[in-house]
Order: sequence, then structure tokens, then C-alpha cells
Amino acid sequence: MPSQLRWIDKTQPQTLMIATIIMYINADFGLLDGLVFAVPIGTLLVLGQVASGLGIANDKKWGYWLGVVLVALYLALLVVTFHFVFIVNFLFYGALLALLLHPQSRHYRRTWFR
Repeated sequence: MPSQLRWIDKTQPQTLMIATIIMYINADFGLLDGLVFAVPIGTLLVLGQVASGLGIANDKKWGYWLGVVLVALYLALLVVTFHFVFIVNFLFYGALLALLLHPQSRHYRRTWFR
């Protein structure tokens, strides 16, 4: 059991490691875009992605499931408020959801996460 908090776990499969990094990047862009101030749920999305990234990096099941729920929620919001500009966001978050639900990620989660 690690004695300190990890931001990224390089021993995880590529799918989970990349998903963790993308969670942090999405949270950064959410802060830069003003998502925290523009949409009431934006604060939950930004802070939740950071928490999820930390949870995944530290082999926590709650971090994995928080990430899946947040990404699915964000995709649902993009579908409801569809606008041409959001197509890139939709593809980006769709790829993130695919990384989290990839069989390699799910197998690692079942085996190693607590």
C-alpha cells in the first residue's frame, strides 16, 4: 500500500493512465473556460474530475466509478445542449469514456482496485 498520494500511476494499463491524465486536463480546461462560474454543476464536474483522477491513480474503485459517472453526465449535457461547437468536446469525452470502459481498464479495476 502506497504511503503517499500518487497523481499518476505508471504501472497501470495505458487506458487508465491516459484516462487519468485526460481527467486532469479536462479539469484544467474547465477552470480556464470558466465552467466553474458559468454552470452551477460545473464546479462538481471540475472538482469531480480531479478527485476521480486521484482515485484512479491510487487504485480506488470510487475514483473509477466517479469518473465513469461524471463523463457520462457531461456527455448527456452535451447531447441536451447540442451545438456545433461542442462536437469536439463530445468526441473528446466519448474517447475518455471509451478509455474508462475499455476491457483492459475494467479487468485491471476488478483485479487491483480496492
